[in-house]
Amino acid sequence: PENAFQNYWYMWKLPMFGETDVDAILAECEACHKAHPENHVRLLGFDNYAQSAGASMVIYRGKSA
Repeated sequence: PENAFQNYWYMWKLPMFGETDVDAILAECEACHKAHPENHVRLLGFDNYAQSAGASMVIYRGKSA
């Protein structure tokens, strides 16, 4: 569709499976925001027991459209 690329979330680097250090996770989020200040940055936490998203939130907001 013509508007498909406006609705996708692209990944920043590789997933950080098994990472438990909150500071490392937030540092990657900040690096992503610095590299792409015009875009939203979303953090997605995966629940490996339920095999689904456990948490999802926008932690940096880009410019409004």
